[in-house]
Amino acid sequence: MIVLYTTERDYPWGTLRSTHASKTKIVLEEKGLAYRIENLPPGNLWKKPPEMLAKHPLAKVPYIDDDGATVFDSTVIGEYLEERYPEPPLMPKDILARARVREVEQFADEAILGGNLPLVWMPYWSPPEKRDQERMEKGREGLRKRDLPFIERMLSKAGAGGFVCGAFSLADTALMPLAMVLEVDAMNLDEFPRVKDYLARLRGRPSYRAISPRTRVEDASHRK
Repeated sequence: MIVLYTTERDYPWGTLRSTHASKTKIVLEEKGLAYRIENLPPGNLWKKPPEMLAKHPLAKVPYIDDDGATVFDSTVIGEYLEERYPEPPLMPKDILARARVREVEQFADEAILGGNLPLVWMPYWSPPEKRDQERMEKGREGLRKRDLPFIERMLSKAGAGGFVCGAFSLADTALMPLAMVLEVDAMNLDEFPRVKDYLARLRGRPSYRAISPRTRVEDASHRK
């Protein structure tokens, strides 16, 4: 069984999860792989204890243990799982189409998950009265000005399939955390109708339950 090292915590306003680890969790769910989570204290991401540094040189999540092999970084893990467990496929066969998936995945990882989204998401790990509303709005504005317009354009030329590169792929697994965060934040998406419908489709996939803010930690801690 694969072990996914992550950070998840239940709050009165929903269950919050690491965005990058949620990306990995979706890959595991979509491929129907048996796994369990090892839920690390959020403070470990700042304290960087030796046991985490031994698994990931930056002491970040996610990292996985697969039959004794440790693999870290959500993008690397996704590619690893795709190659080791190729069915069902999360990458197209066509070379150019694969490049397009990687482009979107990289944009989502760098611009969204590592850029504007944390400004919105991290304050939710604190009580409402302690949240930096100005910081959160800065993140939303970054999403509105750069990130969501890009996704809207990609969806306009995605063709059949209903997902960002056509058929559901690793590009979409990288955008599932956006659906998760905006379910909690309820940011208005009326000026991005394709994105709004797309995020609803992502939330409608069975795999989304494993990262949904409505699913408690204990109810999405493993898959047999």
